[in-house]
Amino acid sequence: MAVDDRFVDAKGNFMEDVPYLGMAAFEVGQKQGAAMAAEAKKRGWDWKDTYAVINTFNELDTGKKRTDGSIKSLEEAGIPKDHILTAALKTLDVPGSMDATNSALVKLPNGAKNLIIGGMNDNTVLGGVRATESAGFAAANVIGIGINGTDAIGELKKANSGFFGSMLPSPHIEGYKTAEMMYEWVTQGTEPPKYTAMDEVTLITRENFQAELTKIGLWK
Repeated sequence: MAVDDRFVDAKGNFMEDVPYLGMAAFEVGQKQGAAMAAEAKKRGWDWKDTYAVINTFNELDTGKKRTDGSIKSLEEAGIPKDHILTAALKTLDVPGSMDATNSALVKLPNGAKNLIIGGMNDNTVLGGVRATESAGFAAANVIGIGINGTDAIGELKKANSGFFGSMLPSPHIEGYKTAEMMYEWVTQGTEPPKYTAMDEVTLITRENFQAELTKIGLWK
């Protein structure tokens, strides 16, 4: 049984006959996009002068699904398609996402007032936020939401940052389900489903991140 990352064969294809449990990448991306749009509306942003920069890494299937889901939710929330810019990442770290975001920021019109920054994980958003700071955007005019949560703790401890929050997965639930499925497979002969997608995530922000991380034993 595979958890989080799927096994691949010698040709690079997913081994469909191996039971898999992991994050529902597209659906989690949708929730990320919906959260960014909701916060923009809460702040009273006008879509006319709001733009989104989504840092993408399409070489990784999971990453592509997350950012595709995020873009879909932003479009459904009403942001014009031509206000959503994608920037290809060369590396999945903070410097790489800074470079990617910078390449998109130079394409923005002079009327761009507010920015939404998205990506497949926390680091691809953190670097994007750093780029907006260098470009002169105030934290109040930036909404960055990552995925993972634990890589964003240091940023969420800051009083003022364009990094608004992160979609925190439920590793304790994934671990429990995995153990349960394996136990039933070994003791009862009940083979797990070939594909089990988990989309339970919690938006953590400066207001709740310590409490939410404490709940699942990740706060130190």
